[in-house]
Amino acid sequence: MVNRSRRRRLSWQSRVGAAVVPLGVLGLAVSGCSDRTDAATGGPSATASLAPTPPKQPPPQLTQDQVKTAVSRLDGLVENAMRQTGVPGVAVAVVYQDKVIYRKGFGVRELGKSAKVDPATVFQLASVSKPLSSTVVAGAVGRKVIGWDDPVRPHEPDFALKDPYVSANATVADLFSHRSGLPDHAGDLLQDLGYPLDYILRHLRLEPLTPFRASYAYTNFGLTAAGEAVAHAAKTSWPRLATDTLFKPLGMDHSSYERADYDKAADKASAHVLVNGHWKPSTTENADRQAPAGGASSSVDDLTKWMRLQLGNGEFEGRKLIDPAALDQTHVPHSVANPPHAPAGEPGFYGLGWDVGYDQRGRLRLSHSGGFELGAATTVSLLPGEQLGVVVLSNGQPIGVPEAISAAFFDIAQNGKQTVDWLPFFRKAVEAAVYTGASPTNYAKPPANATPAKADDVYTGTYANDYYGPVVVTSDGKGNLSMTLGPKKMTFPLKHYTGDTFSYQTQGENAVGLSGVTFHTRSGQATSVTIEHLDANGLGTFTR
Repeated sequence: MVNRSRRRRLSWQSRVGAAVVPLGVLGLAVSGCSDRTDAATGGPSATASLAPTPPKQPPPQLTQDQVKTAVSRLDGLVENAMRQTGVPGVAVAVVYQDKVIYRKGFGVRELGKSAKVDPATVFQLASVSKPLSSTVVAGAVGRKVIGWDDPVRPHEPDFALKDPYVSANATVADLFSHRSGLPDHAGDLLQDLGYPLDYILRHLRLEPLTPFRASYAYTNFGLTAAGEAVAHAAKTSWPRLATDTLFKPLGMDHSSYERADYDKAADKASAHVLVNGHWKPSTTENADRQAPAGGASSSVDDLTKWMRLQLGNGEFEGRKLIDPAALDQTHVPHSVANPPHAPAGEPGFYGLGWDVGYDQRGRLRLSHSGGFELGAATTVSLLPGEQLGVVVLSNGQPIGVPEAISAAFFDIAQNGKQTVDWLPFFRKAVEAAVYTGASPTNYAKPPANATPAKADDVYTGTYANDYYGPVVVTSDGKGNLSMTLGPKKMTFPLKHYTGDTFSYQTQGENAVGLSGVTFHTRSGQATSVTIEHLDANGLGTFTR
C-alpha cells in the first residue's frame, strides 16, 4: 500500500513559467556543465554558471505604443480572470524604462470584509522571495562579504548532506540554483511537522542525493541554507541583512522576511483556499524557517522599486546599490531545469533565484512564480532588453491567475492581441504540476473484501525514525488508533482500510488528502510502520 510518489510543490514555475514569453533558440553551450572537474579535488567544478555574463541583448523590439496598448488592456485582463475564477484579490504593477506606468489593486483583501486591495496592500510572496533573496546575496557578494562560489559549510555548520564531498564543497551558487543533488523539496515535510530550521538543515544529510552539479531539483531548504550562510558571514540575521541591503536603501518600507511584520500590517491581503468550489479565508503556514526561499511579504508598490533596480543593473535613482557583476550572475543559466523534450525543443534554465529563458528574438527573460496552497499565488517577469517588467500578486491558492495575467500582458505587447487563451492554459498547467501526487489508493472507499485489523495492542507503541523522529501510536480503548508526530505532537486519527493498513488525513502546506499507514508485523507484533506521505524518498519507515 506504499506509494513513494509525491507532488512536486512550487517548482512548477520552472515548468510553466517559460510560457510567459515563448522561448527561442540560444547559442549557449550547456553540455559541459556536468563534465568540468576541479583539478585539485577531481570533483565537479564550482564554476558558477553556464555562461559568464548575460548575452548582449538585441535592440528593443517593443515601441512605447505597443507597451501602452498592453497596459490599457490590463484592467480587463485582471477583471476577466477574477470573474472566471473568483480569486478574491489581485494587485498588478508594470515598470517600463525606469518608470512605474501602472499600479492598481482589484477586489478585496479578505472575503466577507469591505477593505479593498490597493497597490500598497502587502501580500505573502511565497517563492517570489527567491529572486529577492538572490538580489540580497548579490549585494553581499559585491561587498566581498562572501562569494557566489564560496562553500556554505564554513558559515552554516548545521548544513550537511549525505556525501561528505558535497557537504564540504556545495557553494552558495549551487544551492541558489538547485544543483546540489538534494531531492525535490527536501525538508519541506519536516517543516510541516513543526521542526525548527537547525533540525531541518542537520537532517538533510539523510536525504538521497543525485549527481552533484549535474542534476536539478527545486529545494526551499537548500536555498535557505545558502541564505543563512550569507547572513552568518555578514554577522547578522537574514531578515536584517535583507533590510539593510535591499529594503531600506530602496525605501521598501512594507517589505519583510519576518511573518510577524506581515501579521501586524494594517493593509494586508489574507490567504484564501478553494473549498468545494468556493473561496474561503485561510491561514498560511509561518514560513520564517525558510525565509530566503519563501518567507517574504511585500506590495506591488515596493516591488516596483526592486524591479527598477534589477532592470537598472543594480542602480536605483542614480545610486549604485548592488554590484552589477554580482547581480549579473543571478541572470545567467546555472542549471538546466527542464531539458528539451524533443530534438528541436528548448531547455528551461534556472539562474540564481530566477527562472532564466530566452525568447525567439534572443531576449533574456527573468521570471519566477510562487504559491502557497494554503492561500497565495504570485509571479514576476522582467524583459531587461526592453526595460519592461510586470508583477502580479494574488490572495488565493495557485490556479494560474498571476501567470495568465502576466502572459497575456506580454502577448498583447508583442502581438497586439492574445494569441493564446492564457487562463485555461495556466490553470491546466498549474493543476498538472502542483495538484498531483495524491495516493493512487482511494482510502475513502475500503475494498469490498477488506480484511479486519488485528488487535490494537499489536500496533500501539513508539516507532523510531532518524529523519522524522519518533511516531507514537496509541489507542483510545474503543478500537480507535491515532499517531502522534513531530515536536508539536501533531496527532492524526487512523481509520482502518484493510488488513494492517490504515489511512489518515494529511495536514499542512504539503497535504495530499488521505494517505496510507501500513504496519509490518512479525510473530504477532508490529515491528515497523511505513507512512506513505512521508516515504517519497524512502525515509518514511519507522521501526521499534
